[in-house]
Amino acid sequence: MPSGGLEEPVRGFPVYLLSKSFEQISKEVAAAYPQPDMDAFIDKLDVSNELKAWMKKNHWTQLSGDDFVGKVTPADILAVPEFYTAYMDRNAGGRSVDFPKPKYKPSDEKKDPAKYQRLLSDYRDAIKHYIETNPQSKDGMDLTLAEKDPSTKWAILVGKREPEIQRQAIELAQSKYLVARTETNLEGEGLLSRIQPGTYWLSTLDVAATVGDVRPRWDVPVTVKPGETTRIALSNVNAIQPPHSSL
Repeated sequence: MPSGGLEEPVRGFPVYLLSKSFEQISKEVAAAYPQPDMDAFIDKLDVSNELKAWMKKNHWTQLSGDDFVGKVTPADILAVPEFYTAYMDRNAGGRSVDFPKPKYKPSDEKKDPAKYQRLLSDYRDAIKHYIETNPQSKDGMDLTLAEKDPSTKWAILVGKREPEIQRQAIELAQSKYLVARTETNLEGEGLLSRIQPGTYWLSTLDVAATVGDVRPRWDVPVTVKPGETTRIALSNVNAIQPPHSSL
């Protein structure tokens, strides 16, 4: 049924009767193909050890966008060299009148190391306080990190796994777990006969139907009882809900 609410038959559409749900088949195949090791991926990146530690701690590789900026704390900016450089590029140099100004001179590092370290520590404390009271000052720091952002490479690595899982799940569904197959007629109905009593799943595998402006798929449990005809209608109500997007 399309989202407008008017019933509309799906013609010539394959439907499979399986002895196990396609969702469970896919999960079992996925278990044989573990996710790439993010920590191992991070270890190979050409970035500072501090940034590697931050990415591992947050289980995160993306260095751009609002979600990334929101994850970065004032302490992170001071601890990770890449973050500090990116933040200072956006805020230092007189871009903000009230941004902290250093009270030390580069020459102090050799002339009076103790004084230099004290003033440097005071300056970094002042920057931390400024970030805490002006969180919007982090905005835009990700632009400087664009060249170091490894999230695209990570996404490609993760993406290589999905097609193989899908291929093997479909292959198993159509062989090991296939009980019967039908195709809908002009009225959008399909018939499966001589099915032994038991619990099965009516599935369209990974194929979505075209029904108005929606693309539903199904993986519906059905129980066949002895001496009875079992009828089930596939509609928006029992369709697989699309996953919510996430980062």
